[in-house]
Amino acid sequence: MPFDPAAYRPRRDLLAGRIVLVTGASGGIGRAVALALAAHGATVALHGRTQRKLEAVYDEIVAAGGARPALVPLDLEKALAQDYDALAAALDAEFGRLDGLAHCAALLGARSPIAHFDVPTWCRVLHVNLTAAFALTQVCLPLLEKSADAALLFTTSGVGRQGRAYWGAYAVSKFGTEGLAQVLAAEYEGNPRLRVNLVNPGPVRTSMRALAFPAEDASRLIEPAAVTPTYLYLLGPDSAGVNGQRLDCQS
Repeated sequence: MPFDPAAYRPRRDLLAGRIVLVTGASGGIGRAVALALAAHGATVALHGRTQRKLEAVYDEIVAAGGARPALVPLDLEKALAQDYDALAAALDAEFGRLDGLAHCAALLGARSPIAHFDVPTWCRVLHVNLTAAFALTQVCLPLLEKSADAALLFTTSGVGRQGRAYWGAYAVSKFGTEGLAQVLAAEYEGNPRLRVNLVNPGPVRTSMRALAFPAEDASRLIEPAAVTPTYLYLLGPDSAGVNGQRLDCQS
């Protein structure tokens, strides 16, 4: 049967014993995913750009009785190759493996016609949303391959499948994200120990959404926590055998 996010009820210990790295965990969807993973038993490695914000999420998880997370601050816009290597080495030293990697970090950039799109902004958005995700995935693949049941998850968007006017670099970066995930899913098709999928959250009440739609009535949007069941499903054992799929959180 097709996955139904509205009907999915993950058990409380769904992710017990699992180690999951979440990018963009300091706010928005990334924070909600990290909190949900911890609430269902995972030990979460919290990635973000700002140490202070990561510490706030850390405190929330511990206060709720979750396993103590790891903090892995890294500025994806400025990070060099050795920074990615150091992050992976630190995770390897602390945990010895990864059971999941959820890419939630993203940069909106400008909503502007292509004819007038600022080139440096274009480069920043493509780098953070696509190239950095590739680089982080590459250094983490050996850790994921050490797991008996690993999940690699990319966050996409409706404008990553159907281009839309004025979405510029963000849309193109999400097209690239979908391509990267499809290539990886094909490369690991015969490996039952690692699956690669995409998730489309849809319209969610986040600061990025507010930047994209400043005149929108945010009270009509769902909170980030409402999309986490799909992330839990794809990062947990219930999605065993599911590979190369793109699931919508709001069906």
